[in-house]
Amino acid sequence: MSRIITHQHLSRRAVLRGLGATIGLPLLDAMVPALGTGTREVAAATKGVARLAFVYVPNGIVMEDWTPATAGRDFALPRILEPLAKLREEVLILSGLDDHNGKALGDGAGDHARAGASFLTGVHCKKTAGADIRGGVSADQIGAQLLAGRTRFASLEVGCEDSRTVGNCDSGYSCAYTNSLSWRTPTTPMPPEINPRLVFERLFGTEDPSLPAEVRARRRASRRSILDLVREETNGLTRRLGAADRRKIDEYLFAIREIETRIAQAEAEGEGALTPSIEKPAGIPTYLTEYAGLMYDLLTLAFQADLTRIATFVLAREGSMRVYPEIGIPDPHHPLTHHMNNKEWIEKVIRINRYHLELHTAFLEKLRSIPDGDGTLLDRSMIVYGSGLSDGNRHLHERLPILLAGRGNGQLTPGRHLEYPDGTPVTNLYLSLLQRLGVEPEKIGDSTGKLAYL
Repeated sequence: MSRIITHQHLSRRAVLRGLGATIGLPLLDAMVPALGTGTREVAAATKGVARLAFVYVPNGIVMEDWTPATAGRDFALPRILEPLAKLREEVLILSGLDDHNGKALGDGAGDHARAGASFLTGVHCKKTAGADIRGGVSADQIGAQLLAGRTRFASLEVGCEDSRTVGNCDSGYSCAYTNSLSWRTPTTPMPPEINPRLVFERLFGTEDPSLPAEVRARRRASRRSILDLVREETNGLTRRLGAADRRKIDEYLFAIREIETRIAQAEAEGEGALTPSIEKPAGIPTYLTEYAGLMYDLLTLAFQADLTRIATFVLAREGSMRVYPEIGIPDPHHPLTHHMNNKEWIEKVIRINRYHLELHTAFLEKLRSIPDGDGTLLDRSMIVYGSGLSDGNRHLHERLPILLAGRGNGQLTPGRHLEYPDGTPVTNLYLSLLQRLGVEPEKIGDSTGKLAYL
């Protein structure tokens, strides 16, 4: 990596501030100590930090079209994984990992609730539709609690499908279980934020509750761009930076402006589509392509500016009844997965599975396109993609579909399909990934040790 050495030095936590707005910055050359400071400091600054995200898809996957036929490096991509063709050297396909606790203590129907609640906790949730919910602490929150204070937000939880957090959503199991992937304590779920506007304003502070009410009201009324609020500081900063850093700032702020514009367009379109019988928060696009793209881009910004290093993204909740007109499938997802070997229904599920992965692949490609120190955001990241069910038709919780992307800041060796012995808890993977974040929990749910060969 080549750098222009200047006398300007910025803290990695430098921000742009304006009226109720705070914009974190990407890693700039000016944040790297001058070479005279010592090669160790330079190496540490350019190496960057690892990020960890969990992306969840519901209702299982057609495993025959997901699982490569051979292990190792020379594997062919099955149909569902074909969108990863250009990224095959950046991913690990992990086979044989189980969610024991979603299966072994089944107590009847309710597999979707158990799958969602146990995916990151490894704990069988209590069967109740009342207020006495109980699960486990999720892997993301174990990491967030132990890394608290290193970033503005300990974790970020987002999603693309709303659900109640109270009441019965699956055969006597609370809606909190189907709606929440992340759990701060065994009795405290962390429901995902599904409104892109609210995620944006959380990240950049435009709705800071500590501000006077009249200031917040003026901001909402004018809907001025966050970039207008920090324009003076932006101009002052860029005058002091080298050409490479100015380009990075321009590209980063352009991405923020573009996301703001997309959110505003979704809000304008949504206003005309609302009826008294449909409650749709402002800023949610109609189709999943745009909706998921916005959420993925917000997550990218959060990682790029080091606002958080841990995130969860529920692309759709367990038991999802979402329809997919954008790919020509008007049928609800969940009933299709109970196909009873109907070839036409299986084909539709495969197309939905592949579409989900296409959306995820676009996110991975975006991460790979963004420099971060002497690598890219994808090099720094560990992105887990998967489901708490394998076969949605039979509600199987073993041999889960798990994809791991990124290089974990040089601590992962992607480009392989790894086969683990049947019965290996998926929580062993999470122990291994948290270790690469510098976090060493003794146990996560039903974990039995760290996962080898990563």
